[in-house]
Amino acid sequence: MRRHQFEREVDRVIESLPRWVIEEIDNLVVVVEDDPTPEQGDVLGIYEGVSLAERGDYFGALPDRIVIFYRPHLAMGLDDDELKREIRTTVLHELGHHLGIDDARLTELGWD
Repeated sequence: MRRHQFEREVDRVIESLPRWVIEEIDNLVVVVEDDPTPEQGDVLGIYEGVSLAERGDYFGALPDRIVIFYRPHLAMGLDDDELKREIRTTVLHELGHHLGIDDARLTELGWD
């Protein structure tokens, strides 16, 4: 999958979110980068910010970021359908962190 196709797939996941999720998202950008930094570790995606559940006085803050990593996804060697499912899982998992959903609840929702 080429980078622009990967980015489009990330966009499709976001566009397919239920209305209740879209209404909750606040001050967030989602970006695609090639690889995580050494400090970020061996991950497919990462959430950088303060979850909605932990925000207090948050006025004027820079947007939180979800970063989805292109090359680690490709390195999994999945076929296109499996890769699309993995992209979806990664985006939903990181979005769950933005919403303040813990890992146990993400599993219940099928977002892990």
